[in-house]
Amino acid sequence: MTGEAIRRLLLAAVLPSFLGGCSNLGYYWQSVSGQLGIWQRERPVEEVLADPASAPALKERLARVLEIRAFASRELALPDNGSYRRYADLGRPFAAWNVFAAPELSVQLLQSCYLFAGCVSYRGYFAKSDADQYAATLAEEGNDVYVGGVPAYSTLGWFADPVLNTFIHYPEPEIARLMFHELAHQVAYARDDTVFNESFAVAVEQEGMRRWFAGRPDPQEREQFERARRIRSEFTALMQKYRARLDALYRTRIAPDAMRVRKREAFAELESEYRRLREQWGGYSGYDAWFAETPNNAQLASVAVYSQLVPAFESLLAREGGNLSRFYTEVKALAALPKTERYARLRALLPGVASI
Repeated sequence: MTGEAIRRLLLAAVLPSFLGGCSNLGYYWQSVSGQLGIWQRERPVEEVLADPASAPALKERLARVLEIRAFASRELALPDNGSYRRYADLGRPFAAWNVFAAPELSVQLLQSCYLFAGCVSYRGYFAKSDADQYAATLAEEGNDVYVGGVPAYSTLGWFADPVLNTFIHYPEPEIARLMFHELAHQVAYARDDTVFNESFAVAVEQEGMRRWFAGRPDPQEREQFERARRIRSEFTALMQKYRARLDALYRTRIAPDAMRVRKREAFAELESEYRRLREQWGGYSGYDAWFAETPNNAQLASVAVYSQLVPAFESLLAREGGNLSRFYTEVKALAALPKTERYARLRALLPGVASI
């Protein structure tokens, strides 16, 4: 029996009983049963490719995934393991749904803590109905909430992460970007530090895409990807701008009612600025759904958290001469430090990059 199979059996057999006295038993059980549901649907990619019943378009995509997977380990020094060598069709549009929450007058996301992953700035569910129910509970307590679907997630190297139907039909560069990002989480992970972990993974995905495109002959493909990257970057910068503005507002001592008025004004200005950006993007509407409901603190913070420290990691990679193996060694060392010291070193790499 492989180490992967042993870990799976241990999780399935031991975790529920281990958590038997926990007040969060229901939540942990949905986590275990949700992960088991994915495993039950997995098939080796080679098996899917050899199956006459498999759709030709799926086979073509999976064949390309294997090439991307090989590139990730060969050229980016990302883990060469069982991840992304199996395929699962979950029969749903997302792998999971994350619930983000922040107090009414704060952009600091509430933390959820897990046995193995530590504390993170969201809480994940395998069923949207469960996510919506939890979000409603948080909203009743007076928090701003946001539920966002995610196409993939990392088990941090505990298990082999599969290719999923939730992203297999993305444009090929987007599949590569996602895989590089999720594999980066297996390289280095700091407990209780979502900003560090996500910013590191974004830095790896960006460097990975730069190297991936260097060997691609299709300039139009790169142009389309760069346009999407530029739009994503400008949207993120807009979110960071208003997160900083609201953070400054919430730290003032004005009366709560006056603060609420200014909060509404800030979000109205955010929407107006987004509409102007949308025109510059040629009418690109990919973020319209984000504004379909009134944006709030949790939505704003959920975007900003993913990239605050990216410039610091880019500076560290440059300091290491672009050598990814040395870069990973330095990042692992940072992840092992107490958070205060970790951020002091990151600020030294690029003064002013983070005020957390």
